[in-house]
Amino acid sequence: MKTLITPTPTIEWKNGQVRLIDQTKLPLEEDYIETDDYKVVCDAIYRLAIRGAPAIGVAGAYACVLAANKIKSDNIDSFLKKFLMKADEIGATRPTAVNLMWAVKKMKEKITSFSGDVKDLKSSLLDLANEIRDDDIDRCHNLGLHGAELIPNHSNVMTICNTGGLATSGIGTALGIIQYAHAQGKDLKVYVCETRPLLQGARLNTWELKRTKTPFTLMTDSMAAQIMEKIEIDGIFVGADRIASNGDTANKIGTYSLAVLAKHHHIPFYVAAPLSTVDYEIESGIDIPIEERSPDELTRIKGVKFTIEDIAVTTTAFDITPAELIHGIITEKGVAKFPYKESLALQHNAK
Repeated sequence: MKTLITPTPTIEWKNGQVRLIDQTKLPLEEDYIETDDYKVVCDAIYRLAIRGAPAIGVAGAYACVLAANKIKSDNIDSFLKKFLMKADEIGATRPTAVNLMWAVKKMKEKITSFSGDVKDLKSSLLDLANEIRDDDIDRCHNLGLHGAELIPNHSNVMTICNTGGLATSGIGTALGIIQYAHAQGKDLKVYVCETRPLLQGARLNTWELKRTKTPFTLMTDSMAAQIMEKIEIDGIFVGADRIASNGDTANKIGTYSLAVLAKHHHIPFYVAAPLSTVDYEIESGIDIPIEERSPDELTRIKGVKFTIEDIAVTTTAFDITPAELIHGIITEKGVAKFPYKESLALQHNAK
């Protein structure tokens, strides 16, 4: 699909292997992982070499293809049993991002409903994984179009965590919207939260914004209130790892704080995500599992420890922003408004 932005080559299928950019090495080194081993992809997902809900959904689909290719059995029942075990392993790599489980579920549904031999089934799984990737590219493009309409000319916007092309197969979600507005010729500036503890804003957003020549200023997460007080911020745009059916949104830790501050300063707060990120089976945010990461992510930088030993550490990776703090949820179908249970359901059922 034609777009104003050249997507970042985050993940692709090439010569029987998965090729993905290693985001743990950005921005100082642009290195790629190429593998035919699904466990390597699982490890890449877990250690955030690939991250972002849509991107790890695509990674999960391709990991399923790699897992299937390694199964040496022509008996369909034996193949099915082994594949489902490996697929469950892939789906459990990251518990909060629903796109991963959504993609793995689609791969499992394909295999359980397939009629044919194992060779054809493996080929069919690859076709489906490619469809999931292409679908993500299209969703991001349409999401960008809808979201860019919400950014006026001569504006200041704020974002947290990385939600650009690195987080998807396409142009991205929240950051993609901002870059799309810039590509349309709008004069804007982006205030980029550093995004502790792994600095996805400082490392990845700055890398992407520099590539598209989008003006930005990097800030610490704790500067948000002061900047909202001193500078006219026209909108805050964030992504999502899972959205409950009522609109409660799980996203990178610090997102909830931004939403509270936005309400106090009367700034519209938008969530941007494809409908594949909406978990219609979950009533509210209280039901979203929240991932706990290793304490080393908070006490070390690039392996160098900077705290004393034997201290209590909490490393919750995500928080839940209540639906009532969200001005709108931008999807590939348009902008859903509160109450989200009805508006998101309408988008889901729309052709």
